[in-house]
Amino acid sequence: MKKVLITGANSYIGMSFEKWMTEVHPKEFKIDTVDMKCEKWKEKDFSEYDVVFHVAGIAHADVGHVTEERKNYYHEVNCNLSLETAKTAKEAGIKQFIFMSSMIVYGDSAPLGKKKVIHKETQPNPSNFYGDSKWQADRKIRQLENDDFHVAVLRPPMIYGKGSKGNYPVLAQMAKRLPVFPKVENEKSVLHVDNLSEFVYLLISSGEGGIFFPQNAEYVKTYEMVKEIARCAGHQIWITELLNPLVWIAEKIPGKVSGKIHKAFGSLVYEKNMSNCFKGRYQVRKLNESISLTEKK
Repeated sequence: MKKVLITGANSYIGMSFEKWMTEVHPKEFKIDTVDMKCEKWKEKDFSEYDVVFHVAGIAHADVGHVTEERKNYYHEVNCNLSLETAKTAKEAGIKQFIFMSSMIVYGDSAPLGKKKVIHKETQPNPSNFYGDSKWQADRKIRQLENDDFHVAVLRPPMIYGKGSKGNYPVLAQMAKRLPVFPKVENEKSVLHVDNLSEFVYLLISSGEGGIFFPQNAEYVKTYEMVKEIARCAGHQIWITELLNPLVWIAEKIPGKVSGKIHKAFGSLVYEKNMSNCFKGRYQVRKLNESISLTEKK
């Protein structure tokens, strides 16, 4: 039985993975968690474990008017703390270190009407301090890898599921309240938390290192996700192209407005072949089922 240490207490991803293992793969791993918010984590004996799953970090940044102090804090937590944790794991003889990076390292979504497809050869190009903090950690941690210390970096797209934070809850609120929603033909890679949890299970079982791009089997259009959320909530919503001119106008407004439009209606996907790791066996939830589970009361 492998022993897994999750570094980052009360994280959505860490708790979801632990719950998944308890319900789907009981007795496969022994899992412990350590809080990284204070210096006491340094007293933890990492040598007891085979794997470290590092999920501690700050996400969902407002990248508008942010102080330099706040930007430095993101770098300190997302980069410096992650790197220090990886070094501690390596020194303790850990065999596999799993780091949660993000699709954000590739920058923003494409503007409306255009597509942005990330291939394996695509080079990271963060567009803000949050993305850069993840990219710097991603890059530096991989430099620690050797034959005895396998580093697995995950660069997932938007993660959603019951209790998730970030963009999905905002979209869900709109789906449940608005009478109409724009029918913009975009495409996004997304990842349900159960698919992520199964991916991590398979990854730990394999002991592999490398860069990984887990995503759902299907791309999703924003209006398709909104329509399905509304259906699960018993709310009628009219999906129409008549609102599209308003979306195009809003995209031209500088600052937060255009930023929100890009997030909601821009296109950003991983080429599907990049995500065929483990022959796709981790993609256990299809889109409709995943939203139904997310919205289940």
